[in-house]
Amino acid sequence: MPAAKDNIKAEQVYSALGQSLKAPITQKRIWKLQWRDNEIDLESEVGKPLPSSYQTGKELVLAIFECENLYKICTLSRGAVKGEPILVGKNSQSSPTYFSDNVNN
Repeated sequence: MPAAKDNIKAEQVYSALGQSLKAPITQKRIWKLQWRDNEIDLESEVGKPLPSSYQTGKELVLAIFECENLYKICTLSRGAVKGEPILVGKNSQSSPTYFSDNVNN
């Protein structure tokens, strides 16, 4: 969770957000998600802004949850404090990268 004061607070916020979105809380967490929408390649990364096509300005992606048939991407105004998260279908054109796959974390 970007801007969390420590790992404990980050876990508390992540768990609360997941519960409110009815998303499973697992140990395997998504760091980045790449997908294709209307012939456009898109990418979302925790701690960075969403693609400009979502018009959320410089709001950071707080979390990406992996659900049964889709992914839920959350920013403050899209799923966390208000609004609905961005929904990305799970298919051959969506590809998650997990924190455990990122050698820099």
